[in-house]
Amino acid sequence: MSQHDLIVIGAGPGGYVAAIRAAQLGLNVGVIEKEGALGGTCLRVGCIPSKALLESSELYRLASDHLGEYGVKVEGVQLDLPGMMKRKESIVAGLCKGIEGLFRKNKITRYVGHGRIAAPGRVTVEGAQPQELTAKNILIATGSRSAPLKGVEVDDDLIGTSTEALKYPGVPGHLVVIGAGVIGLELGCVWSRLGSKVTVLEYLPRILPGMDTEIATEAQKIFTKQGLEFRLGMRVTGARVVNGRCVVECDGQPPIDCDRVLLAVGRIPNTDDLGLDKLNVARNQRGFIVVDKTFQTSIPGIYAIGDAIPGPMLAHKAEEEGVACAECLAGKHGHVNYDAIPGVVYTDPEIASVGKTEEQLKESGIPYRKGVFPFMANGRAKALGQTDGRVKMLAHTETDRILGVHIIGPRAGDLIAEAATAIEFGASSEDIARTSHAHPTLAEVIKEAAFAVDGRAIHM
Repeated sequence: MSQHDLIVIGAGPGGYVAAIRAAQLGLNVGVIEKEGALGGTCLRVGCIPSKALLESSELYRLASDHLGEYGVKVEGVQLDLPGMMKRKESIVAGLCKGIEGLFRKNKITRYVGHGRIAAPGRVTVEGAQPQELTAKNILIATGSRSAPLKGVEVDDDLIGTSTEALKYPGVPGHLVVIGAGVIGLELGCVWSRLGSKVTVLEYLPRILPGMDTEIATEAQKIFTKQGLEFRLGMRVTGARVVNGRCVVECDGQPPIDCDRVLLAVGRIPNTDDLGLDKLNVARNQRGFIVVDKTFQTSIPGIYAIGDAIPGPMLAHKAEEEGVACAECLAGKHGHVNYDAIPGVVYTDPEIASVGKTEEQLKESGIPYRKGVFPFMANGRAKALGQTDGRVKMLAHTETDRILGVHIIGPRAGDLIAEAATAIEFGASSEDIARTSHAHPTLAEVIKEAAFAVDGRAIHM
């Protein structure tokens, strides 16, 4: 029987980061992961491979349709889908091996198999070599999986989830995406750029639920111009394969015939088959594990982070919680500011958000001022040929403290870091307005939006 100070179940972003931080703080750490490669869903079949395909497909679209606008003439551009997939797989494999190296460097013991908590301080590993481990503390970092939808018959081929959409063997003639959230839009854009007709079905009357409505509305207009078809307010009642074709049924609408279906209606936590019911570990109605501010569950010595607990289901949120939990276990002060966790949609243009939306501020009755500045008025955006979008900054009317920043535009995912830092440090819009930003850069749009909060934007 192997003994550790901490056993982590799951080697995704939250789990492996927690393990490394705990090892840095002097704890003897073991990690249980059932998949052959480390990195979890995010690295293997999620964030990283999707971003690789997004980058490749955007370059293909640029070369096919837009390089002439930059004074570059090309002829005979061809899609090499196998080559594109090979590049994606190479990136994933390299990063997975990198985590293996980090485990060796930090003397973390890796166990292959399914981890189940037998009792507080005791975990069994079910796999090729069954083992029983003991530890003072156990951390659940098992992530999440794609949510099902009643009536949709997933066959992991023609009707599948994001996992299948990352490895289609050919470009679908017509792809139907069920769900206009982050995953659906990103993968819908990939295949649209490569030549698919993409129809997005969404139950709500808007896309990107949870994001700022004004920004989401602008995004829908831009994506529609790019070729995506949106059907909002659609209740999907079924999807099945008939004679090698997919048939999607919507309440009150004619059936839709298509080549493939991507089901992307959200994710649910992987909290089943961990022994939680036997131990009476508290979970909420949606299956998320309930934890306190130190990430401890209702059972002393058992902790949980990431997609297994409530909150935004984001890799970087899980990483922050992993570090904070490890530090708490080592007797230090671990803390996560959930108001400063950004969210990004890696479409073109990108969409990024941190803090409160305008709708949330109105609902809470918080007084605010708004500053908006378009990329169209930015010199760097003009030079890049990427002028769609804007930066929207929300600041408290009385204190001027920044409450939220929402961006749609080029490299929004990188630009949002400045806003997240500002919120973390309690900065005001005046603080950003008074900070020198290099010229010409896209970041100047954030500075101008800060000026606009006070009605004094310079270049508009």
